[in-house]
Amino acid sequence: MSDKHFMRLLVALMVGCVWSATLRAANLVTNELKIANGEHWWGGAAGFGTKMPFDGSSAVRIDLTVDNYSQQCDSLLISDQGRIAYSPKPVSIEVTNGVIRFVADGEFAVRQEGSTLRDAFLYASRTWFPPSGRTPAELFFTAPQYNTWVELNYHQNQESILKYARDFLAQGCPPGVIMIDDTWQVAYGEWDFDLRRFPDPKAMCDELHRMGFKVMLWICPWVGMDTPAYRRVAFGSNPFDCRGYPTKGGFRMQKALPNFPAPNRWWNGYSALLDFTHPNARAWFKEQLDRLVRDYGIDGFKFDGGEFDHYTEDAFPLKRGISPAEESYAYAVHALDYPYCEYRNGWHLGGQPIIQRLIDKPHTWEAVRQLVPDMIAAGLLGYQFICPDMAGGGMWTAFLPGAKIDQEIFVRSVQVHALCGQMQFSASPWRILDEEHQDAVRQAVTLRQKFAPYILEVARACAKSGEPMVRNLEYAYPHQGYADVRDQFLLGNKLLVAPQLTTGGTRRVTIPPGRWKNDLGRVVEGPCVVVENVPLSRLAHYMALPKDE
Repeated sequence: MSDKHFMRLLVALMVGCVWSATLRAANLVTNELKIANGEHWWGGAAGFGTKMPFDGSSAVRIDLTVDNYSQQCDSLLISDQGRIAYSPKPVSIEVTNGVIRFVADGEFAVRQEGSTLRDAFLYASRTWFPPSGRTPAELFFTAPQYNTWVELNYHQNQESILKYARDFLAQGCPPGVIMIDDTWQVAYGEWDFDLRRFPDPKAMCDELHRMGFKVMLWICPWVGMDTPAYRRVAFGSNPFDCRGYPTKGGFRMQKALPNFPAPNRWWNGYSALLDFTHPNARAWFKEQLDRLVRDYGIDGFKFDGGEFDHYTEDAFPLKRGISPAEESYAYAVHALDYPYCEYRNGWHLGGQPIIQRLIDKPHTWEAVRQLVPDMIAAGLLGYQFICPDMAGGGMWTAFLPGAKIDQEIFVRSVQVHALCGQMQFSASPWRILDEEHQDAVRQAVTLRQKFAPYILEVARACAKSGEPMVRNLEYAYPHQGYADVRDQFLLGNKLLVAPQLTTGGTRRVTIPPGRWKNDLGRVVEGPCVVVENVPLSRLAHYMALPKDE
C-alpha cells in the first residue's frame, strides 16, 4: 500500500464536520431515532439488502464493531425523507418497534438534508466518501469476468486454466478479465507460482494476454507460519536466523507472548495475519504484488479476506486502539494501486475505483432473490461498482460432479448479471447445462455485449457523480410508493431491468413515470404495473424514451 493511501485511513479517522446534531463522549454513546410515519431507511451493511428498507415494522441488528458480515458496510443510514445518520467509526445499529438505536464511540450525527433518498445519499457521498472520478479498468464493464474458483477450487493449474479460457472463447464469449483463484501460489504468503502445477507461468500469462484476457491473481493477508515468507516479515533480511525475538514486526501479536505473532484462525486453518498498521507489513506486501506484476505481467489482484471478525481481541496490532474495521481498511486500500482489482469486504471505501463483489452465495432461488436488493444496498453505501457474486452462486460444492444443478436458477442468475455493472462466471455453463440452457446463457452474454457501451457510459458518469450504478426506483422517482420495490432496478437513469427471480414464466414489472420501450419493441406509458411473459431466454428490460419520441 502506498503512503498516500495509508494517509487516507488516518485522515478518515480524524475528519470532523459541523453537524446539526452531534454527540461526543469518551465512552460509548447510545442514541435513539424514531422512524417517522411512512419513512424508509437503507444502510449499514449490504448483506441486509433483503431486509431493507427498514421501517416501523422492522426488527434488525447490525453490529459493525465486530462484524462486516463478509460484505460492504459503513456506519451510515439514509432515509427517503432526506434524513441521515452517520458515524466515522463502527457502530452497532438496532431497528425495532419503530426506533433506530445507535451505539457509537465518540461521534454520531443525525442530519436533515433535502427531502428524498437521493438528497440524503448525495450529501453523504460528497461529505464522507467523495467520488474519485476514476473507474476500475474499463474491461470490467465491457466484457464478462471469468473466475477459476468453482471449476478448479483448490486444484489451480496451468493446463486447466488455459483450457478454461479457451472453452469460453469457443462458446462465443468475449475475452475479459480472468481471475486465477486460491492455490496458484506456493503457500499462503509465498506469493509465487507453484512450479509443480505451473511449469511455465510466464508463458501461461503471455498466452492469456494473446487471447485478449487480462490476468488477476487471488491474494490474502495471511502468511503460513512455517514458510520463509513468515520469517522474512518477522525477522528481516536473513529469514533463517530465528534466534531470539522477531526483530521487524508486521503481524498481529499474541497478548500472552507480545513479542511473537499470533496464530489466526481462518477458513483455511491457522496463519499469521499481517498487521497493515505496521510499515513493515505494508512495504513487504506491496513488494510481493509489484514483483508479480513485473515478473509475470499480472494485471491486478482479487483481494480476499479482510473480514472484521479475523481481527480478534486475542491479538493486537502495532497501532493500539484501532478497530477491526480500520484494520480491514488498511488491508483493502492496497487495491487502489491496481486498476484491475476486486474486493468484497469494504469499509469506508465508497466512491473508490474498486470492483466490489457480493459474498459467495449458494445455488438456490433464495440466493438469486438476494442479488438485486444487496446490490441496491451496496450502492446506497457508496459502493458504485458492485458485482453480484458469481453466476449461479459462488459455493463450489454446489457444482461438484454429481451435484444436483437447477439449470433454471443458473440461467436466471446469469440474467441478473447481464445488465448490471459486472457479469462474472465461475462455474462453466458448458459443463453443467443442457443445450437449451446453454443457449439462454449465450443470449444473456450477447445482450450484455450489446449494452456494453451504455454500461461503460454509466460507470464513467457514476465515477464522477458518486451515484450508484444500480439504483432502486425510490432513488430515481421519490415519494411515488416505490420504496418496497426490490426485485427490479435501474442501471443509470435510462435502463430499467426486471429479471425473473422465481421459477415460472411471468412476472409483474413496476413501470415508473415516462415512456419506456421494452426489449420486444412495445412502448409502455408509466406509471403503471404490467405483467410480462418471460420464457427462459428472456430478460425483461426497458429503455426510457425521450419525451418527444
